[in-house]
Amino acid sequence: MARGRLKPEFLERAESFSDRCVAVAEQLAADGRFLRIVEQLAAAGSSVGANLAEADEAMSTKDFRKCLAIATKELAETRFWLRLCIRRKWVPEGRLSSLLEELTEIKTIVGSILKGTQWESTKKPARSFTGRPIRETQSNARPAMESRRTSDLAI
Repeated sequence: MARGRLKPEFLERAESFSDRCVAVAEQLAADGRFLRIVEQLAAAGSSVGANLAEADEAMSTKDFRKCLAIATKELAETRFWLRLCIRRKWVPEGRLSSLLEELTEIKTIVGSILKGTQWESTKKPARSFTGRPIRETQSNARPAMESRRTSDLAI
């Protein structure tokens, strides 16, 4: 049973985006384009939907954020490959403009979700091995780093 952390409409949108990326990769393969780039585009584009589906069923907030962060990176990589295809004139820019717009919108949504969640570690105070909260005092505070001049550094 899904935990339902993400809206079903958003997951469907991400799946549709992944499908469209794979369709572009299939067309590039049929056109005889460089197979490595075709595979990279298909992998990155399909990974977006897969990671968002995984985030939807994450067991913890930390796992949820990790999946969203990976999806964000995969979106950036997908954008790179799509733009490369445009620069190489393998696909007309007009054909990929709506896909690139969708990518930007999904990335904005994922970024907003990430911003709205907090790392679990920031919610809890640091604890010592005894389980008591650690208080920052003069005795256990870290000393400040000494500044070094460039001439003092070994090259």
